[in-house]
Amino acid sequence: MRDELKLKISLLPTSPGVYQYLNQEGTVIYVGKAKNLKRRVSSYFNRVHPVVRTNLLVRNIWDMRYIVVNSEEEALDLENSLIKEYQPRYNVLLKDDKSYPWICVTKELFPRVYITREKHTKGGRYFGPYPKTEVAHALIDTIRHLYPIRTCRHSLTQENVENRKYKLCLQYHIKNCEGCCQGIVSHETYSQYINDIIKILNGDTKQVSDFLMSEMMTKASELKFEEAELLKRKYQLLEKYRAKSVIVNPSIHNIDVFSIVRDDSAAYVNFMHMRNGAIVQSITVEYKFQDAGTDETSEEILSTAVRDFRERFSDIYKHDNVKEILVNVVPDFEIEGLEYIVPQRGDKRKLVAISLKNAEQYRIEKLKRMEKLNPEQRATRTLTNMMKDLHLNELPRHIECFDNSSISGTNAVASCVVFKNAKPSKKDYRHFNIKNADGNDDYAQMREVITRRYSRLLNENAELPQLLVVDGGKGQLNAAVEVLDQLGLRGTIAAIGIAKRLDEIFFPGDSVPLYIDKNSETIRVIQRLRDEAHRFGITHHRNKRSKSQLHSQLDDIKGVGPQTRNILLKHFKSLKRIREASRDDLAAVVGNNKADIIFNALKNENN
Repeated sequence: MRDELKLKISLLPTSPGVYQYLNQEGTVIYVGKAKNLKRRVSSYFNRVHPVVRTNLLVRNIWDMRYIVVNSEEEALDLENSLIKEYQPRYNVLLKDDKSYPWICVTKELFPRVYITREKHTKGGRYFGPYPKTEVAHALIDTIRHLYPIRTCRHSLTQENVENRKYKLCLQYHIKNCEGCCQGIVSHETYSQYINDIIKILNGDTKQVSDFLMSEMMTKASELKFEEAELLKRKYQLLEKYRAKSVIVNPSIHNIDVFSIVRDDSAAYVNFMHMRNGAIVQSITVEYKFQDAGTDETSEEILSTAVRDFRERFSDIYKHDNVKEILVNVVPDFEIEGLEYIVPQRGDKRKLVAISLKNAEQYRIEKLKRMEKLNPEQRATRTLTNMMKDLHLNELPRHIECFDNSSISGTNAVASCVVFKNAKPSKKDYRHFNIKNADGNDDYAQMREVITRRYSRLLNENAELPQLLVVDGGKGQLNAAVEVLDQLGLRGTIAAIGIAKRLDEIFFPGDSVPLYIDKNSETIRVIQRLRDEAHRFGITHHRNKRSKSQLHSQLDDIKGVGPQTRNILLKHFKSLKRIREASRDDLAAVVGNNKADIIFNALKNENN
């Protein structure tokens, strides 16, 4: 650290503020907020950090500047604006959300209601953004079924309407519009439609429903049944929409819900706003880590997110006075007038669970989209997780798994299955017939198979795997490791064993097994390897046993060839029926001479 920088840090105040780190070229590379500037900034330089990214940041800090503010809330605001201005390399940045649709209600004599992806505050009042285009379209369809508002883009000024500048269009004739372009519908009536629409977009549907019910009853009492029926349909449509929105106790209103989930590359924050028990706004955004990893806590990121969302949805807070925010972690910076609550039970706990589910679903969908665009990405992510979980030195792009199969020591065989890039490579699967080892000695069989497999690969100068998986516990693993030592491959091929009962992972020389999360990608790949090796080995063992039985019964009979054997099996279906058949039954299929030979041979064998 330069002496000049040391001096600056030593003179820092202990008040709240925002600090900026600059590199040698004078570029802002990080912006941070602090409750105590001196303590926070000093913490970067007095230790080695567990996250590599933070150590790289500290290494690149050449200069520092700061701004003192009066409160934590002001620090949040200032940090937010500075990050947007400088886009620092080492900050967690909010990804652009221009793709999200909004619903706009224009500021005109006869306002329009439409979907847009661009927000211009002077052009009208905006509601949203909506997480999916389908949601916005469904809401627009509901509104247009309820109210006959115009869809044209005509400039309906008072002068144009009075002069009837525009002709009535198809929408008027099919009763989707009441002809506001020619003043057929009054400005007062149309304004009532727009007021109701704004209430619906704000999530306040109860008042509109009550009004429709009252009007329907009035029309019915006046015997205006057609008009009452029309109001009834609108009421039912609105109630159907409202039922989909209400998910908790209607008494819960004017509450925000925030939740955060994260992975190695980003954090995902879901925001929901509740009004009268209904979710009137729900959206998830991504905060991207500029470099791999970050030491910013979930509490710090959520503090920034709360400020971002309250700024973005300022229209909501003009209508609702929110004083309570439900969260899954408590942000570390407070905002005046807001109380953070982590609910433990009841409807509020359910709301946080729903928010978390939405954040996690957004993360999963993003990964799936990326995997579709780049299929190799998923394999690389899986292999990276395996390398981390199994403490490997390199990505296990080539994995081999071995399994032994025998019944009471007979027909002992072994199988080797090969996975490349976390997927089966069936053309590389291999069978082994045990030649030298005792059929009851699993360890000796494993030594024989590993020796034969890797001796051949070495002789052929073929590709070696990065990881060897043995289907068995410590004994089988130790047998495999002995062979790797003898062949000089111990440092080249990593080896693990997987026990059948509890999916325990064993490492060479370690008596304590490793337990990996049952839902992790690592354990799923290893389980699939083991199951494939078992299936492949059992199939080979079954085929070998069947061939052995066929050979002992028919192929050893002199004068009976493959063609005769196939004819007999096709007719009698099994060896048991061939043994039980009379001489005349056999003669009817293969003739007298061969029937005598087969009948006598099977009779002597049974005796």
